[in-house]
Amino acid sequence: MINNTFGKNFAITSFGESHGKHIGVVIDGCPSNFELDLAHIQNELQRRRPGQSEVTTSRLESDDFEITSGIFENKTTGAPITILIPNKNAQPTDYDHLKSVYRPSHADYTYEKKYGHRDFAGGGRSSARITAGWVAAGAVAKQVLAQFFDIQIMAYVSQIHHVACPKSIEYTLMDIEKSIVRCPNAEISAKMVEVVNAAKSEGDSVGGIVSAVIQNCPIGIGDPVFNKLNAQLAKAMFSINAVKGFQIGSGFDSITKKGSELNDEWVVQNGIPSTSSNNSGGIQGGISNGMPIEFDVAFKPTSTISKAQHTINTDSENITLAASGRHDPCVVPRAAPIVEAMAAITLLDYLVSDCQ
Repeated sequence: MINNTFGKNFAITSFGESHGKHIGVVIDGCPSNFELDLAHIQNELQRRRPGQSEVTTSRLESDDFEITSGIFENKTTGAPITILIPNKNAQPTDYDHLKSVYRPSHADYTYEKKYGHRDFAGGGRSSARITAGWVAAGAVAKQVLAQFFDIQIMAYVSQIHHVACPKSIEYTLMDIEKSIVRCPNAEISAKMVEVVNAAKSEGDSVGGIVSAVIQNCPIGIGDPVFNKLNAQLAKAMFSINAVKGFQIGSGFDSITKKGSELNDEWVVQNGIPSTSSNNSGGIQGGISNGMPIEFDVAFKPTSTISKAQHTINTDSENITLAASGRHDPCVVPRAAPIVEAMAAITLLDYLVSDCQ
């Protein structure tokens, strides 16, 4: 299996399986002599960890981590940083019933046909469990971006199933983290919780949208044609499990507008050029324009559900499956910190050479 590395200048290599001994990440290209806030890394992992509320999987993991290389006297040395996260609550035997079964809309069938062999315990590499390492790497990237560029990245849940909240760049992390579904609107958050719990009680699942805002991104990040910033952000987001859609700025709503309605007019305010609207989502021609970068990521419902569905087994027989195991009825609340992490890694890949 190749292509487990994301990025070129600031690069992460992901390793581990859902029910293996460890999962983790190797970070290459982190600036040297940078003092890491380890508590911040742990806090980011807590935001993503399983078992954190009634609307997440019942798998209980503390997601404590250990850095085994690249740090000396709490500062980065410039060498690769290895972060290990133990799987303390692995229960691979829970998945024995899936050994010869292909779950509908899961990676089971495609993995086995491509590689000739698959880890059926929680999906192995196809599990969202491995994104814990990405979040740890993203926590490092966030710290570097904040110190050198004052870049701040925030993601929140703007929709679950049919329940949506207004989008805004004014929400705060405190607003978001008050909600177990990470929706900053308290009234709508309560409705989202009801929707997730209803699906859970039916043995079903629901999807939703994570909206993200990047503040203070410098002008000029990204390159025309094949290295556009929006293209790299899209690649990063589509690398996350269960992602089915990505849009930036006005996205698909752009088709309902005329050019005169959609164009972001340039104005000078207090001697600084800016745009009177942000339908471009902070990126024009693949290059950041200094406005907040705003994008949405759509997540499908969790594919593993206990509701009976038709599928096939490894003998190509038609069967009915009601899957058991520990799964999120909605992946979206835990996806917000993953979106933030991958956005941070993408930006720092462009900017790391300027971290002096």
